[in-house]
Amino acid sequence: MSNLNISFEFFPPKSDAVEKRLWDSVERLSPLQPKFVSVTYGAGGSTRERTLDVVGRIASDTSNSIKAAGHITCVGSSKSEINSVLQGYWDRGVTSIVALRGDPAEGIGAKYIPHPDGYSYASDLIEGAKEIADFDISVGCYPEGHPEARSMSDELSNLKRKFDAGADRAITQFFFEPETYLRFRDKAQAAGMDKPIVPGIMLQSNFKGLSRMAEMCGAYLPPKYAELYEGLDDDWETRDLVTAHLTAEICNSLVQEGVKDFHFYTMNRAGLSLATCRLLGVKPVKGPQA
Repeated sequence: MSNLNISFEFFPPKSDAVEKRLWDSVERLSPLQPKFVSVTYGAGGSTRERTLDVVGRIASDTSNSIKAAGHITCVGSSKSEINSVLQGYWDRGVTSIVALRGDPAEGIGAKYIPHPDGYSYASDLIEGAKEIADFDISVGCYPEGHPEARSMSDELSNLKRKFDAGADRAITQFFFEPETYLRFRDKAQAAGMDKPIVPGIMLQSNFKGLSRMAEMCGAYLPPKYAELYEGLDDDWETRDLVTAHLTAEICNSLVQEGVKDFHFYTMNRAGLSLATCRLLGVKPVKGPQA
């Protein structure tokens, strides 16, 4: 299964210690030759400058040959502000972006109000980005439906608008059952969407945090997860082993269904990503990268 394409998502550092862990993770994961790595924004674009700096540094570091993708959101910014960030990405050699509407600064569940002078939705942002430069654009999608979507039909229609606007691929919100992804992929294809829909795989070994995130984004968390993590609150090593095997189990099931691309939400922790990829047959490549 070494023919799999993998990519990783990081979040921008808020302290020196977190920054060191981020760069250690990038260095350790680069031999896996990921297709790209992305760096997120905080809620409401709160970490914009840090994101821009981190992505630019990854892109300019020729020692790792990693393609960097910068996140960009609509929330809380005018078109001119967003266009400035997009131009900043391009000027730093960052030609790939992840274009999202974004969550309100108050967090998921708060009412989303478009900026009066901004891009209202991701599809508008994609069109604006394409006017600035020929970005390679990834977008998000929710295989169980966005919390604000009225129906799965709404979710699929929104994804189609983003593809029609120029998106090159979609990356799913995390999920815990392979069938969740497969049903969504098949429905998207039946609706005429032929661009890649990449499964997003969460590498979070803190069960309380995992449960909280699942609840916020509407992802079904099977009961077996609570059973497997029970009593492991203070045993991070065992939690990591459980997490690596659970995520590899999901991925291996999808590989059997023809899936070749995976996007890992790393939580800035290289060890879990390395272990999961090893269980999938993805190993570091020695010597210069192609």
